[in-house]
Amino acid sequence: MKIGVLTHNYPRFAGDFSGSFVEALCREYVRQGAEVTVVAPFDPAYRRAAADLGGVRLHTYRYVWPDSAHRLGYMRTMRADLAMKGEAYLLGALLFTLGKAAVERWIAQAQPDVLHAHWVLPNGYLAAGAAARRGIPLVVSIPGSDALVAGQNPLFKRMARQAFATAGLITANSADLREVAVRDLGADPAKFELIIYGVDPQALRPDPEAGAALRQRLGLAADSFVLLGVGRMVPKKGFDSIIQAMPLFSGAHGDTPLPQRVDLVLVGDGDTRATWEALARALGVEANVHFVGSVPYDQMGAFYNLADVFVMPSVTQPVDGLNVCVLDAMACAKPIVATVVAGNPLVVTDGENGFLVQERSPGSLAAAVTRLVEQPALRLALGARSRQRIEQEFAWQHLARRYLAHFERLVENAKR
Repeated sequence: MKIGVLTHNYPRFAGDFSGSFVEALCREYVRQGAEVTVVAPFDPAYRRAAADLGGVRLHTYRYVWPDSAHRLGYMRTMRADLAMKGEAYLLGALLFTLGKAAVERWIAQAQPDVLHAHWVLPNGYLAAGAAARRGIPLVVSIPGSDALVAGQNPLFKRMARQAFATAGLITANSADLREVAVRDLGADPAKFELIIYGVDPQALRPDPEAGAALRQRLGLAADSFVLLGVGRMVPKKGFDSIIQAMPLFSGAHGDTPLPQRVDLVLVGDGDTRATWEALARALGVEANVHFVGSVPYDQMGAFYNLADVFVMPSVTQPVDGLNVCVLDAMACAKPIVATVVAGNPLVVTDGENGFLVQERSPGSLAAAVTRLVEQPALRLALGARSRQRIEQEFAWQHLARRYLAHFERLVENAKR
């Protein structure tokens, strides 16, 4: 089967985090016998050799000149994941015209059996016209911010509606995203399936030695209880809630302090980092909250392994999908403390491999973490179940198999 994968995020060099989950899925398609070409906008940072692509072909297209003007995608288009940056509207007009023509030329030449567009905008729209004219099945996946962008003006809504109307299958990694697409963008609920992005359990696995070594490098005490949060520093990640919970562990509010020091390590960068650093200082917990900035994806295993608990305090600002970092932490046998939004309930079962709490509730986060500090046997049992769920349900091989089964069905239906 020939699969054309459309994306505006794909790793451009070793360790690049941008679109790493798209690449992992494409590599698994190849391992399961498919022929895969990724079609993505050009970016000056690309340094990929064919030998490094794991059997995936890469086709990039240009939509603006000179090459240095290519600044869309690759995690740079949105401002705090709440609105598009100003220049993105101008460049977007070029992408939606010249990029669309380039994508359609590739489709005409390559004649794929199926098209898989990650993000309804721009990629679902770029593929929809050619898919409809040529009778090629289109699958659209909604990772998160595209649902917000698609609702920002009437033109974007029309583009998204065209893509959804053409698609034979629409996937989302949270029920919240499905609701937005159906309610605000006219997507057919009958076309939906909730399929998350997964993880490679061989690449990410428990490694206490790597975690201990990284703790030492970061200056964390060996007996400190470490919470880890990973993600872009944007409002929807909700890291302010876990920062606000930190004083509750020290007895600063009249509570009984925990017997262990609690440290919070936050990996990532973004528009609200300075605000959250100021919040930690204002609360007097700056010594316990460690902002380490961006970390290459291929170095993240040690960070997941240094943690005792992984926290994902997502909030609805705006609606989001499941963050891949939750799966990564589960692969390293970590219990998860997460909110009930953003797809977290798709992989975290309360009391089985972690705890689910209401969003924007520092007290609930603190209570869940405190329980895991005080009950180490429970913490280990929940972490072991996290790892088991990855191996049995959420490894890439299982998720790719689900997609390929859908692709085969859609291709057969197109032939009738």
